[in-house]
Amino acid sequence: MQSVKEKISFYLTAAAYLLFNLRPAADLMLTVKSTLWQILQTAPFVGGITWFVIALLQYMAEGEKVPWERRLRLFFTIGILAGLVYAIIEYTGKGVGQ
Repeated sequence: MQSVKEKISFYLTAAAYLLFNLRPAADLMLTVKSTLWQILQTAPFVGGITWFVIALLQYMAEGEKVPWERRLRLFFTIGILAGLVYAIIEYTGKGVGQ
């Protein structure tokens, strides 16, 4: 990460990732547990999709490696989308158990 603008946008992306995976509950401890559980549930397939996208990008760039901050930024972006989809499912009541 070269410039301050890139650093700020990286941290904002990470904060948005946490915000979209935030699962508010009755108290702070339950909110933290629910949020961590949400991240742990989505991390495997978000990581897999990120790995696939990075492999595709490296193939298209003829083997040139993608920098780590770009990899994390891709992970956060895909995680934001996954968190949004999960939130819509949860808040509409479709994902609630019996």
